[in-house]
Amino acid sequence: MKSPDTRAGNYGSGTLMILTLGLGLVGGVALDRVVGTGWGPLDASSSFRLMSEAWGMIDRFYVDRAAVQPDKMTYGAISGMVDALGDTGHSRFLSPAMVKAMRNLERNRFQGIGAEVQQKAGHVVIVAPMDDSPAQRAGLRPGDIILRVDGREVTGLPLDQVVEKISGPAGTTVTLTILDPASGRTRSVTLERAAINIRSVTWQMLPGTEIAHLRLASFNDGTAKNLRQALIEIRKSGATGIVLDLRDNPGGLLREAVDSASQFLKTGDVLLVKDARGREKPIPVKPGGEATDTPLVVLVDGGTASGAEIMAGALQDPRRARLVGETTIGTGTVLSEFRLFDGSALLLAIEEWLTPDGHVIWHKGITPNVVVKLPADVSPVFPETERTMTAEELHASRDVQLLGALQLLQQPAAKPESAPR
Repeated sequence: MKSPDTRAGNYGSGTLMILTLGLGLVGGVALDRVVGTGWGPLDASSSFRLMSEAWGMIDRFYVDRAAVQPDKMTYGAISGMVDALGDTGHSRFLSPAMVKAMRNLERNRFQGIGAEVQQKAGHVVIVAPMDDSPAQRAGLRPGDIILRVDGREVTGLPLDQVVEKISGPAGTTVTLTILDPASGRTRSVTLERAAINIRSVTWQMLPGTEIAHLRLASFNDGTAKNLRQALIEIRKSGATGIVLDLRDNPGGLLREAVDSASQFLKTGDVLLVKDARGREKPIPVKPGGEATDTPLVVLVDGGTASGAEIMAGALQDPRRARLVGETTIGTGTVLSEFRLFDGSALLLAIEEWLTPDGHVIWHKGITPNVVVKLPADVSPVFPETERTMTAEELHASRDVQLLGALQLLQQPAAKPESAPR
């Protein structure tokens, strides 16, 4: 049965998952056990027969009997089918526990280390640490590769199994061996799992300035409402400009991304949605935005994904804002949830979304107007940290992306250049 929920986010797994709850897989599907050798053309019928034959041979002959677990074999087979579509990072299979974790994420309630991961070429890779999470405090960054969990090699394991090993109750610890692909160096990090309460919207006046630093950490239920309230407070504070921080924002619900982008736009479209026949449908700006004239610069990076890319493109194309930072991750499909009988689900790409000017985001990402790479040993500065910072400490932070955005807003108004495509 198809769920009405439409997501612009990367929640789930198969290729991407929140490291939150333990994933004890349940249930399974009993398949006929057939041993044989012949098969015909791989239509649906013969394909199911082939899978049944393979299942029967594994069940009958495989020597490690403890490893023959119907639930994991079934979920692994379904994940393999979805992965064979080649829609890496987008379409995916969710076990029942993963569906539960996704629901908790949307409601801002979960526990774990607070990081989003995806699987690339057999490696589990950090997509984005969540704000004020154990992962962020430990210095995990987008692109970091998890090699071992508590000393056990996890390269090549299915993502759900890796997530299960990393997840656990708040207060317990897990040790990760991390590879930095840029430097080739490995490090060991021990994290204490925690109950994580995501605050999707935070803001703070940058020390010594009249510029507001507005952080959107995700697009979960209530994000647009909270953003609107923050913008009202920012206007009352007398801010002369806004740095909108979408770094390490993994996306979330499409409707929240559309409503949030509309807070900064008067007219036009937030995005275009293209179906399988190539037909494009515009998703218009919703009227009544709170900050349609406030000077704006947007921060993006390699952890900016999905709904955050929708927002970045919606603000860049009409030159409402300049983008500063690094090219975004390149998520570009509208996912629809198809629920299965045991509580698991398929998230399948049924449409592709484009920026208002028709630029493709899928696998390409959005290139900022001003490319600024954050040094490898520097973590982004977010509003929560700035509450106790002085102007001198801010400028000494080495967050060159934030400082670059601040500099642009403090310069005399100039017409922004279009980003390269």
